[in-house]
Amino acid sequence: MILIGQYDSPFVRRVGIALTLYGMAFEHRPWSSFGDADRLRAFNPLTRVPTLVLDDGFVLVDSHMMLDYLDGLVDAPLFPRSEPERHRVLKVAALACGLADKAVSLFYERAMHATISPSFDARCRNQIGAVLAALEHDFASRPVSRHESRPYWFGHLSHADIAVGCAWRFVNEAHPGLIDPASLPNLHRLTAELEALPAFQANYQAFLPPT
Repeated sequence: MILIGQYDSPFVRRVGIALTLYGMAFEHRPWSSFGDADRLRAFNPLTRVPTLVLDDGFVLVDSHMMLDYLDGLVDAPLFPRSEPERHRVLKVAALACGLADKAVSLFYERAMHATISPSFDARCRNQIGAVLAALEHDFASRPVSRHESRPYWFGHLSHADIAVGCAWRFVNEAHPGLIDPASLPNLHRLTAELEALPAFQANYQAFLPPT
């Protein structure tokens, strides 16, 4: 498989982390959707990352679609197959991905326009803040087993944790100061634990604003 995209994207990074955790061999091509648009378009007409090229040449163009495919290849997927665990993990992951998407939109609004829309800027910041507060509350209120050794969302590492960790890192690097870690102690602790994992360290790139 070939994973196209740079790891400063939270969406590329979540796929790279899953591939690494699953022990799946892949080639990483750190192409930018700006600087490498022509090369990327040959695989993905959306000219968007991540793009995952399967061994048979079939191309997947959405990170959730990629994870769904990868999960189908393993016995213990990071999105549970049984309910109600599955929809609970999916909800947390969806919120985290929505958070990352809003952070991307806010970055482009500030970087690409000479005049920033105050209402759009405020809306994105409010949405980011609301999602972070909801995730903090959800994590803090989950039942904790006395047998748990790590503070994962559902007692074991899942795509929920990975999505939150990738989104948290991206927001902090793309928008320094936007997150107050002291007001989100559970998310701060969780993401610090995640960043210490080898799979997170192996699939990391400091945020590079597109040029």
